[in-house]
Amino acid sequence: MLKDNELKNIEGGFSLGVGLLIGGLVTFFIGVIDGYVRPLACR
Repeated sequence: MLKDNELKNIEGGFSLGVGLLIGGLVTFFIGVIDGYVRPLACR
């Protein structure tokens, strides 16, 4: 069984902040590409 200190020292994996950043960037670029491919006029 791992001790509490050993669990806190484990590094690596995929952090939540990095996942949110990548998801936000992907969403932004999809929106930019969609705006150029299928521009919608203001109503």
